[in-house]
Amino acid sequence: MAKFLLLEWLWNWLLNTPSFEFEWDKGNSTKSLVKHHVTTQEVEEVFLGRSAVPLGKRIEPKDSEDRYGIIGPTWHERLLLIVFTFRNKKVRAISSRPASKKERKTYDKVRKITKRVQ
Repeated sequence: MAKFLLLEWLWNWLLNTPSFEFEWDKGNSTKSLVKHHVTTQEVEEVFLGRSAVPLGKRIEPKDSEDRYGIIGPTWHERLLLIVFTFRNKKVRAISSRPASKKERKTYDKVRKITKRVQ
């Protein structure tokens, strides 16, 4: 199972970026669709919906480039886990899939805490 290190800037970036640019090519636009039935539109909806919870920077397994994780709902309330990186200042999804039961619990717990703080 992957491990992440929470980064405060990632949360601020998710909440305060007015628009996101995405990098899609044949490799990353079809991989999650084939493996997990997750479309590129759904991935973009998670970023645009402003309800995603950042997991942070992935520290295990190690990769040659920094990878980050978020959990968030699509516009049809499908909760997804997305691992992504930045390339040329654009979001490049590496993988996306429906959140596991444990990940859904984490998402719900964090959202409840942040609603109380607001």
